[in-house]
Formats: sequence, C-alpha cells, structure tokens
Amino acid sequence: MLKQKVANLLQEGLKEDASLFLIDLDISADNRIKVVLDGDHGVTVEDCMRISRAIEHNLDREEEDFSLEVASAGATAPMLLPRQYKKNVGRKLEVHTQRGTFQGNLTQANDKGIVLEWKAREPKPVGKGKVTVKKREEIDFSEIIKATVVLKF
Repeated sequence: MLKQKVANLLQEGLKEDASLFLIDLDISADNRIKVVLDGDHGVTVEDCMRISRAIEHNLDREEEDFSLEVASAGATAPMLLPRQYKKNVGRKLEVHTQRGTFQGNLTQANDKGIVLEWKAREPKPVGKGKVTVKKREEIDFSEIIKATVVLKF
C-alpha cells in the first residue's frame, strides 16, 4: 500500500516538469524510500527537493514511519531507458552487447536503438602502414547488456 501511495505522489510531482522522469523507485522492508530521477536537461538539487516535498508532505508519519531519499542518476550509472540515450547524443559511450564491447560517439538514438561512430587505425589493404577509418555500429536496445557515458578528465 505504501509503494502505491508513493508511486501516485511521485507521478503527481513529476507532472509539474515533463523533462524529469523516473529511473527507479525502491521501498525496503523498513520503509526506506529511494527515488532515482533523470531529466532530459539534467536534474537539479531543486528538482530533487520539489519531488521529495511532493512525497513527504503527503505521507502521514503517524501512519507509517519512513525515510526518504530523492537523487539523480549518477553520471557513471548505467543507462536503463531509451530516453536516457536521447539526452546523451553527442557524448562518448561504452556499450556492452552480446557481440562485444563498443566505445564511440553516440550519434543517433531512437525508440529501437542507437548508433555509435568512432575512428580506428587499421592496416592498409595494400602495402605497409595503417590508415584511419570511420567505424559505425547500429545497436538495438534488446542487444545492450550495459551502457555508460565515458567521462573525460
């Protein structure tokens, strides 16, 4: 019952900003509520506070004792939803699939999958030496085991 009530309150809170979306809602046996959000334009501290208030102010602590944590998906957290890929077009990803691991720039993302592009050095077809070639890989979401943004420092 608590989970459904929290889910309803969360849904109401998210209606205020269509750019925010839910990644995960977890409620432990001892009523620790954890909400993980992402957004098309990122998630601010104010976004987390607003969603936290939308939930906390509408639950009665006299009925149920609970703790609440509202957080944004971390920069290195694996992507779980197609919407997360769309917001990361132009960034470098590492994608693990059944066919292997690919690392490249995310150039396209739609409802079916993604396209990664990168440059690689390969031996020349004729003669000695290497030549730089442009590689492209289309990957369906069903093939992706894990995908993360590669951070540059």
